[in-house]
Amino acid sequence: MFDSFPSGASARLDRPTYHADLGRVYNSGIDFLNKLERGQHFKERGFPSWEAFADGDWERALSLADERREDYTQELRQASRLGVRHRRLRVVEFPITPYVQWELFVLRVRVDVGDDIRILDARDISNIERSSPVPEVVILGDVAMYEVVYDEDGNAAGANRYTDRSLIRETNAGFNALYERGEGFHDFFDREIVTLDPPRVSGAATGSRGSR
Repeated sequence: MFDSFPSGASARLDRPTYHADLGRVYNSGIDFLNKLERGQHFKERGFPSWEAFADGDWERALSLADERREDYTQELRQASRLGVRHRRLRVVEFPITPYVQWELFVLRVRVDVGDDIRILDARDISNIERSSPVPEVVILGDVAMYEVVYDEDGNAAGANRYTDRSLIRETNAGFNALYERGEGFHDFFDREIVTLDPPRVSGAATGSRGSR
């Protein structure tokens, strides 16, 4: 699974070019967007809920996450108009990191308005990850696939863009197989997240990725 991904040919895009290209492809007539999330430590500079979380204001972080509800609703309505199905698979390691604990509260808002998100325990794919972690990618139909890249300080710095359709299909088949193994979001959230104390945040507990 994902055997060809490490050697796949890609073009490096800076961050503005990546966002522009992703938007162009998204509106070009694709039928699905699949997102596989693997990293456990990120920053979301400029995202109000993350900023509150990073400042240690957990209640405000949750309140600000909920304020994005209408934005996410509009995003899914647009996807429906375009005929684009969204699916996301979030791999979670134990013990759960402060970032992932926070992110799952944000993702709960998305799920509440209809986003299709599942959770996969990283321990269940240890046999797949013997040589390397599963890739963190955004797959847009069979047209383009993006692997977000970071600078030396851990800031989101663009993406590697893949257009080889055989590689995209192979990677997407891996996504589909893992997605089928994933657990329903609320089942996982209610069992593993709701009972946790608010996370303790330190600068060392995060890395950087970009907007939610």
